[in-house]
Amino acid sequence: MHYRYVLFIIFFYGFTFYRLTIQAQKNINASLYGSAYTQQTLFDDDDILHLTLTGKLKDLFNDRGSDMLYHPLLLQYLQRDSSLVSIQLTAKTRGHFRRDKINCKMPPLLLNFQNKKRLQNTVFANQNKLKLVVPCQGDDYIINEWLVYRLYNLISEKSFKARLVLVDFEDSLKRRKTETHYCILLEDDKRMAGRNQSFLWKETMLDMKNMARTEFEKMAVFQYMVGNTDWGIPYLQNIVLIKNDTLQAPIAVPYDFDHAGIVEAPYAGPAPELEIASDLERLYRGFCETDMKNFAEIFALFNQLKDNIYKVYTECPLLSSYYIKFATRYLDDFYKTINSQKAIQSEFGKPCRTKIHVEIKPLKK
Repeated sequence: MHYRYVLFIIFFYGFTFYRLTIQAQKNINASLYGSAYTQQTLFDDDDILHLTLTGKLKDLFNDRGSDMLYHPLLLQYLQRDSSLVSIQLTAKTRGHFRRDKINCKMPPLLLNFQNKKRLQNTVFANQNKLKLVVPCQGDDYIINEWLVYRLYNLISEKSFKARLVLVDFEDSLKRRKTETHYCILLEDDKRMAGRNQSFLWKETMLDMKNMARTEFEKMAVFQYMVGNTDWGIPYLQNIVLIKNDTLQAPIAVPYDFDHAGIVEAPYAGPAPELEIASDLERLYRGFCETDMKNFAEIFALFNQLKDNIYKVYTECPLLSSYYIKFATRYLDDFYKTINSQKAIQSEFGKPCRTKIHVEIKPLKK
């Protein structure tokens, strides 16, 4: 009886501790992402939003040092009933490669909406900070990059939403000419995580094998499809990690696709460490899979979505006939590869055969 009593006590308290641990885990998760997501009308509409940004833009665009400041701006747009909406905000330059004057004429911006009450009943309701991706060397490449976000939305819900906008940049002191450009508004990191009932996980130096496997392989094959090698897990290079439970493996969510081959940006190029000649050359940067059958489910998903993936380009009225032809041919090569066992072994087996370090330090972007 003595031993049975001891075992009962151990089981009882062990089970109680387990239940308390699980409940505490649920409470932690709820506190991390429970209030992060609210209805995002800004990203629920595919129409091109026409905005005007007015302020001392010359000062803002020249502020590209290591300690950038926020500058006041006025954002305006017309609602569907033709009423004018005016929003006071602040903005600062951001990024690395595209912030450098040597690379890009205009730097990307971070928009900071400070007065949340005044955002109610506007398309920016419930927003806080938003990245504005501006043209580096031409509006066409902004449109091309926006379409890559649209592609990944087809592949996974765990992806950033992006809204194409047309922006009039007006300098209030008339020290630079008014310019109108296509830009991308990018969903906030926390809101993307909250929309997926998750929270941000900012741990660095993780091995890619520690990622949630299926989502990682979808992401890595997608990066291969669009010809993007400018990403990495250990340094969170153009990657955000999210979790819906601290006990589960993190999910890698990609962003920043201007160096993807399918975007065809003239300034894009692969890191020398990768030993490939051009951003148009594909390189699978996932980890070594000795059994190519592990890709079968992933390739089946891409084949299932093939028509919708092509429609992203063929049904976009903003694209030239040249670019539609280029993009569809680029996709043709990808689909030829994933439907050939010999090509699959050659391309996706590379991490098992080569000495190329796929986990490299970030490019200076």
